[in-house]
Amino acid sequence: MDSIDRAILDELRRDGRIPNVDLAERVGLTPAPCLRRVRRLEDDGIIIGYRTEIDPAVEGRGFEVLVNIDLVSKHRDAYLAFEAEVAAFDEVVELRRMFGLPDYFVRVATRDLESYEAFVTDRLARTSGLARIDSHLTLKKIK
Repeated sequence: MDSIDRAILDELRRDGRIPNVDLAERVGLTPAPCLRRVRRLEDDGIIIGYRTEIDPAVEGRGFEVLVNIDLVSKHRDAYLAFEAEVAAFDEVVELRRMFGLPDYFVRVATRDLESYEAFVTDRLARTSGLARIDSHLTLKKIK
């Protein structure tokens, strides 16, 4: 990758729907070589996809909570069972196994505080092997 490839990636990161003609102009290329570079970046697996961001409130997911979870058992089977169960919950939009503590970082999106409480009480807290659940509400999203 050279500086032009990096510039292409920066522009696509800002606007993944930018027309090739505009992208080429911003990075100092003509359209054909710009498109070839984008295709090469895709083919090489550097660009792994494009996505559409949807307002979470429109989908009834405007209330987001960051959750740290620790498990009782640190054995592989316990991890795999927990991951399969929690990853299947619609409310879970991100699930990461961490080094150290907590064992897991989970991003949960629900309609509101009441629906989050119901999710924790009726579903998450009933997941086998839990040692601790710590919920963190965001005061302000900065970036």
